[in-house]
Amino acid sequence: MALREELEKTGHWLFRWRSYLPLLVIGLSIIAFREFQYPFSSHLMDNLWELFCLAVSMVGIVVRALTIGFVPEGTSGRNTKEQVANELNTAGMYSIVRHPLYLGNFIIWFGISLFVRLWWLSLIIILIFWLYYERIIFAEEEFLRRKFGHFYLEWAERTPAFFPKFSLWRRPTLSFSLRTALKEEYSGFFAIIATFTFLEIMGDYFVEGILEFDTLWQVIFFCGLCFYMTVRIMKKANLLNVEGRP
Repeated sequence: MALREELEKTGHWLFRWRSYLPLLVIGLSIIAFREFQYPFSSHLMDNLWELFCLAVSMVGIVVRALTIGFVPEGTSGRNTKEQVANELNTAGMYSIVRHPLYLGNFIIWFGISLFVRLWWLSLIIILIFWLYYERIIFAEEEFLRRKFGHFYLEWAERTPAFFPKFSLWRRPTLSFSLRTALKEEYSGFFAIIATFTFLEIMGDYFVEGILEFDTLWQVIFFCGLCFYMTVRIMKKANLLNVEGRP
């Protein structure tokens, strides 16, 4: 098998299993906790740093929501088994970067990697993400190139793959759908909160030797859980469906 076909095959396989990548990242973070200490030996400073890391990861969810909220049905979304594209998105977030959803994922995991404050952990996670998604992106672009041909090549030539070029922004054809964004990203939003809550508990355990649930993170977790359950009920009741949207 030629290298091009091998890379594409690998990319399709990784695409189907990409949901399990977080387990590897969280596993590395737990290992790194052996060196974990509060910044300046202050629990308050630790909480401030954790909130900063959470904010970084939430920027990633915002990037994903701004992408999903503008796209039509049959394009961007949480496809789990195969590539789907009834049309080529070239406006909105897709006018400034070819893979805004993967950019959002990167920001999310970069925020998580900062939690332990070890430069080598962030570097390893960046390298893992790059190697993993490089093959997924290759397979996705091969699919789009075959399906949309010259139209895709023109768009790809002017639009950067991963680092946005904001001067290229073009207004989306569709208006932003908050319901679509909530339906597609509510689980990711809560997953971030749950992950940070777990890491916070682990951090306190490695420093203080006891399992405890910090009051601040109790509030954040239960607010996130209430949001998750509310949106899930709305989704089950078909209150978030929008015609022509994912």
